[in-house]
Amino acid sequence: MPRVLIIEDDAESRRAMAGLFIREDWNVLEANDGDAGLELALHNRPELILCDLLMPKSNGFQVCRTIREQLQPTKIIVVSGRDYGVDRTSALQAGADEYLLKPITWELLSSAIDRLLPEIPRRPKPKSAAESESIPARIRLWGVRGSIPVPGKGTVRYGGNTSCVEVRADGEIIILDAGTGIRLLGLALDKEFGARSMKLTLLITHTHWDHIQGLPFFSPAYNQKNLIRLLGYEGARAGLAKILAGQMETPFFPVSLRELPSHLAIEELREIEFPIGKVEVRSKFANHPGICAGYRLFTSSGSVAYFPDNEPYELLKLQLASRDGINEEEARDFATAERTKMIEFLQGCDVAILDTQYTDEEYAQHIGWGHSSISS
Repeated sequence: MPRVLIIEDDAESRRAMAGLFIREDWNVLEANDGDAGLELALHNRPELILCDLLMPKSNGFQVCRTIREQLQPTKIIVVSGRDYGVDRTSALQAGADEYLLKPITWELLSSAIDRLLPEIPRRPKPKSAAESESIPARIRLWGVRGSIPVPGKGTVRYGGNTSCVEVRADGEIIILDAGTGIRLLGLALDKEFGARSMKLTLLITHTHWDHIQGLPFFSPAYNQKNLIRLLGYEGARAGLAKILAGQMETPFFPVSLRELPSHLAIEELREIEFPIGKVEVRSKFANHPGICAGYRLFTSSGSVAYFPDNEPYELLKLQLASRDGINEEEARDFATAERTKMIEFLQGCDVAILDTQYTDEEYAQHIGWGHSSISS
């Protein structure tokens, strides 16, 4: 039975949180001040600690620092009534793993626990009739442009926003890339969900601007009720979280990534295959400058492949062979092998969303830029 320690000086709040865990078969420990909480934590070594900020004796920041120094594996969730960006940032810097606002619900807690302690099994809940129904996958392209957004009469047919695709399947809302199209998606989600919370997963192919520049304008990220899991591979020169935070630093943007009120969990992918709920995801690295991936989502209704930035190897390798004196036959064999791998990755998918940055004539002038033509 997993153990949780609740450190909270308000008896009513402490009882309410304890009740949530007791119903889920957790072993609950309670403390009414920071010092008592530290003593219980060091003696019992719980898997999870819920901690208030403003408490007698040791405050929440002090508790976080001490726990993080002495109990590395223990996860800490600060639960506070203070909705200040500086408090959230300070708590995370002190060692907290998550910052939730009171009044707390089990929905928010369980989602945070799933991220922080995935090895702890959850008690299954009966599904509602709506959840049990098989809902066909839904795909909507909110942004399809590359490089920069291009609004205007000339882009009315396909839209002028940069990369963002929404996939709904098997109870999941999965967003592919966070180009400027994600702004309109966010507004649509706000209208659809109203006061209800959202649980979203955002898959980033790579961190070039046209794939992340809409994130600061994604309105669900500004709602403390929402749970957003952001997944992607490490960048060529910096980690995923550092890159995403960089575009929101002063003087570029008035709100930092850490100050977003939503419960945003950024995870760097290490595996090529991984699940998002019941959706199985398979990735493949693309031929594009830096670290760039494409994804294939396998749902109960079919599969969709998403490769927005990728250049075929044929002409590229032949051009390099000519320039660098490489054997053309070897270059052609390499290109053929890589194309075969791509075909195998895409084989049998129901929907393929692929890079078509250039016309064939334009591509001849842009070989080596990391993009495809319509026919390649």
